[in-house]
Amino acid sequence: MDSGRSRSHFQSDLDFCPDCGSILPLPGVEDAVTCIRCGFSVDVRDFEQKVVKTTFVFHKVGMAVPVAADDGPEFQGPVVDRRCSRCGHEGMAYHTRQMRSADEGQTVFYTCTSCRFQEKEDS
Repeated sequence: MDSGRSRSHFQSDLDFCPDCGSILPLPGVEDAVTCIRCGFSVDVRDFEQKVVKTTFVFHKVGMAVPVAADDGPEFQGPVVDRRCSRCGHEGMAYHTRQMRSADEGQTVFYTCTSCRFQEKEDS
């Protein structure tokens, strides 16, 4: 099913479906990449010359702060580059929960790794 980009709801690059916003699967041996959620299809040749960059940051031994097992899920999630609105520290752990109905986005909870201030964002 070739939906075409004329009715797209999202402005995105080729990593995301322009109709529903889902992450598109990686190109394979088929002639098209098809969104598994809505069926949007894009020609696999559109992915030619696309450069994918990945960055890994390795911290020095002893620089990482171990998470205690008794800490809640707010400290067990990944840490992202987000500035705490209370103390200004760069680096907040996050986790998500489905707080609203299933057809709405998840709520993202951010916790400052320095002062433990929490904020939420509805996505």
